[in-house]
Amino acid sequence: MEMRPVESAFHFIDTLNDVLCKWISWFTLLMVITMLLIVVLRYGFDIGWIAMQESVMYLHATVFLLGSAHTLRVNEHVRVDIFYRRFSPAKQAKVNLFGSVAFLLPVNIFIFIISYDYVMFSWSMLEDSREAGGIPAVFILKSLILVFAAIMVAQGISEILKNALALCNCKDSDQPQQGEQ
Repeated sequence: MEMRPVESAFHFIDTLNDVLCKWISWFTLLMVITMLLIVVLRYGFDIGWIAMQESVMYLHATVFLLGSAHTLRVNEHVRVDIFYRRFSPAKQAKVNLFGSVAFLLPVNIFIFIISYDYVMFSWSMLEDSREAGGIPAVFILKSLILVFAAIMVAQGISEILKNALALCNCKDSDQPQQGEQ
């Protein structure tokens, strides 16, 4: 069975975000191990490194910024669903479609545009940590803002395509089948 172009597009985006999530999920384990090491070294041996402490912040930011699109994809994002959960699949698709077009895409495009100069300035000076002994790669950390906005826009497009397709299929399935009344 051959996929339609719309299905191919959202399947590609979903697969990309799924693969990215699988890689990023390992950062959570690395963050826990690093935090444990920081605590043991600090309180057990009175040793501390600013770079090690900052690495937890870098890992945390990476997990949240690059994992957000996957969270949206699997429908685990924050939603006020007092009414939504009672909606029919067609009505949920309409709400999702509206939310993606009216809020998700504009907000993330705005984040990308407004952050671009901020990130480029950081790259132009190869911004490093303000702390002595910190990680000299703040410019890379700030770049995650642009990557976040880009993958959220891509996932937003995927969600729009899936919900539009669901609406088309719901209209077909809402019609009584032959022999049904």
